[in-house]
Amino acid sequence: MPFHARSGQTSYGERIGILLLDTRTPFVHGDIGNANTYRYPVRYRRVDGLTVGRILAHDRGYEEAVVEAARELEREGVRAIASDCGFLALYQQAVQEAVQIPVLLSSLLQLPLIASLLPPDQAIAVVTADRRSLDDTILGAVGAAPLRDRLAVGGLETCPGFREAALDESGPLEVATLRREVVELATGLCAEKGFAIGAILLECSLLPPYSADVQEATGRPVFDFLSLIDFVAGGYDRPRFPEKLD
Repeated sequence: MPFHARSGQTSYGERIGILLLDTRTPFVHGDIGNANTYRYPVRYRRVDGLTVGRILAHDRGYEEAVVEAARELEREGVRAIASDCGFLALYQQAVQEAVQIPVLLSSLLQLPLIASLLPPDQAIAVVTADRRSLDDTILGAVGAAPLRDRLAVGGLETCPGFREAALDESGPLEVATLRREVVELATGLCAEKGFAIGAILLECSLLPPYSADVQEATGRPVFDFLSLIDFVAGGYDRPRFPEKLD
């Protein structure tokens, strides 16, 4: 069978393209920014100048750069485009309109689905990088604004280990410290009066390494950025089954 080169494509086989913030935070195994996290090839593209501080401040000045980076990934052959920050929801619509492949720039896109799975009297606990930035602008961008009253939101901006490593970028990332902070925040949300928590969403792309710990500590189903990326990637790798009954 003959194969022909695709215009603009220099390598082949990367299923997911991932837009990266301009950050110095180290990405451990399990992080969205670590290629060893995946069971399939991924391709990265950094958006220069789009820092953690700027995306948390909802800086729309990088829309053109984000769109162009997404187009480059599409030209290079990826099947879908994700990101390494849930607050890139700010650019979700612009990128959707610019490319012809699925776009999943925020783990928060899972909120409407998770809510539809739960009884109406149950809430979703959301562990986010910065609670102050998770406002109606971001929720509206992922179709979750109507769910505001069903969300119990906790922010890691008050946790020293996370803040130094991820927000201030002034210290090392200590896995044991982040694990403790994330688990304590999630269990605290589940214990709050007035909320019956049915599921947990870990918004930040640094948090999938701790999802199993949160699930074990809370007994609730836990979703994160990796569960979303795996879901979309799986759409391009459906299994075939033998034609038999057993």
